[in-house]
Amino acid sequence: MIATDTSADLVSRLRAVGDERYHDKHPFHRRLVGGALTPDQVRAWVANRYYYQKAIPIKDAFILANLPSREYRRAWLKRITDHDGTQGNEGGTHSWLALCRAVGLDDADVLSERGVAPGTRFAVDAYIDFARRKPWLESVASSLTELFGPPVMAARVAAIVAQYPWIDRAGLRYFETRIPLAQEDAAQALGWVQAEALDAPAQDRCVAALRFKCDVLWSIFDATALSCGVFA
Repeated sequence: MIATDTSADLVSRLRAVGDERYHDKHPFHRRLVGGALTPDQVRAWVANRYYYQKAIPIKDAFILANLPSREYRRAWLKRITDHDGTQGNEGGTHSWLALCRAVGLDDADVLSERGVAPGTRFAVDAYIDFARRKPWLESVASSLTELFGPPVMAARVAAIVAQYPWIDRAGLRYFETRIPLAQEDAAQALGWVQAEALDAPAQDRCVAALRFKCDVLWSIFDATALSCGVFA
């Protein structure tokens, strides 16, 4: 009989993925928070990351379609509106465009995606396809990068304020809004994974899904660094 991790063991395995592979360890991110990037390199990060931001509600829509119950679908639907917005609340993707303006980028130029590196496009599109094709539990597990995101976002905001005084502070609203939402989303998704990944193969697939998502985020930094001449 194959041994199955306890819930606590599974959470430890998932957190270990973040400790080893989350993209705050990437050299480009370390340069960003260290204040070592030029304005054009910061703009390259913001423009490339936009392509990921706009994809989040798309991948969430695929996950939504695969969820097994109306209770799960009702809960997950909020993620789409958090990013796409609702009447009177424009949402996270719109807030990212405010960051684009804060670093000196033009909306039309960002929306044209001319600044998106091929590697970024490939990685993000692969993540959307993952959400479309994989069983819902693995797709939900892939979202657990949000376990690691809030402290990294908080540190990033502090670094931007300290290291890049030329960036309009009004553009940082995305992070201020996203930090508590990410904490809520992570708790929800982790609860589902703990409740549903009840045998060793399912648990292994969830851990692998989270590794894949970390690879997607890492690849975005790789592609961004290459596109603007920053080499690890």
